[in-house]
Amino acid sequence: MTWRTAWRGLAFGILLLASAGFVAGGLMRGGSGVGSLVFIVLGALGLVAFGGGFLAAVGGPLARRPVLELDSEGVRRPAPWPLPRSRDRVLPWTDVTALAALRRGVPGTKRGEQDYLVFLGTDALVELARTAERPALVAFTLADVPATTPGMREAARWCVGVEQGWDTTLPTLVKEIRRRRKVPVVDRRAR
Repeated sequence: MTWRTAWRGLAFGILLLASAGFVAGGLMRGGSGVGSLVFIVLGALGLVAFGGGFLAAVGGPLARRPVLELDSEGVRRPAPWPLPRSRDRVLPWTDVTALAALRRGVPGTKRGEQDYLVFLGTDALVELARTAERPALVAFTLADVPATTPGMREAARWCVGVEQGWDTTLPTLVKEIRRRRKVPVVDRRAR
């Protein structure tokens, strides 16, 4: 759990308690006057809205789903909680031409560098990953950058940031993928 998640949970918890206070205040006055009814309605709306926000803020980290799943059919990106698993995205192995390992960020800064694994679907993207300069490679990791090569937008959708909290490393993940499908790996983390 991150500090951001903790603060969001705390903020929604406080707003949830304030909404409960609104409902209680409206009920203490008898609940029959216009002012009491306004307090009860506003409190009930707050309970629903801030209760949902609280569940979303603390439920996501508590109901963790894997970032990536590998199976015989292909690569699966589970939908984030609270969406159902039927909303998962699947990339069939037949659509994977190669893998690209990239690094983005500035060393020595607060955020530092982060490794990314990109599933490439066309030979043009593989060639771009092999020969492009670093700014063009960073475009693989950004979904809001205009696509310069056919298939680039799909590659950005299948770009996975390798977080420090993962229980596996990038080399182990690549070995597992190559065990399921023999695909070339373009490692551009160093240059």
